[in-house]
Amino acid sequence: MEALSQSLQPYKELVGNVAAGVTVLQMFSGAFVCNDIRRKGTSDGFSPMPFIGGIALTLLFFQHALLMNDPAMIRANVIGLGISVVYAVFFYLYTPRQSKGAFWKQTGISGAVVAVLLGYAQIENPDVVEDRFGFIVTILMLLLIGQPLFGLPEIIRKKSTEGLPFPMILSGTVVGSLWLLYGIILNNVFMILQNLVAVSLSGVQLALFVIYPSKDSQKKKQ
Repeated sequence: MEALSQSLQPYKELVGNVAAGVTVLQMFSGAFVCNDIRRKGTSDGFSPMPFIGGIALTLLFFQHALLMNDPAMIRANVIGLGISVVYAVFFYLYTPRQSKGAFWKQTGISGAVVAVLLGYAQIENPDVVEDRFGFIVTILMLLLIGQPLFGLPEIIRKKSTEGLPFPMILSGTVVGSLWLLYGIILNNVFMILQNLVAVSLSGVQLALFVIYPSKDSQKKKQ
């Protein structure tokens, strides 16, 4: 792996800038999900976690980028934070009154976790904080990416992928592949592992769109 990293070093800046640029473009994929919510007139059937979690993760990735002193990652996450906030506000505006409490509950939990982890990054030993913080962020990122799979039994029962954010999953696969390459260039174990698993999880979700339609088959029968 180290030999491959060395051979790719001349392309480090190029790959980092491309990955950052594509990451910003990928963040706009949430607009397609927002448009589906707008057309439906409600956020019922859609999980707020891709948006709430997006805010939390961009804050954590920004902190990790600061620890790594990586300009490409810093720029990408600053822009990503702003976009994620816009999506979360949009989702909230289309959330039925009876579901707003659940939205704020998830927001509060995510905010508390972020606050604790950012505090930890400030007090941890500088010699180990980058690796340990990176490991924690990796676990949280994989949980967010894999979150739609928790609804797999319901997807199989309905034989439908309706509600899964296809544009975000597809673009996330592309972005994960680019950051995986960048991680190899940096020879950063956490970046390699997190993006390798992320691409794998996204691939599983993309396979569901091949197997099942995006509309509820039970509704079609009615």
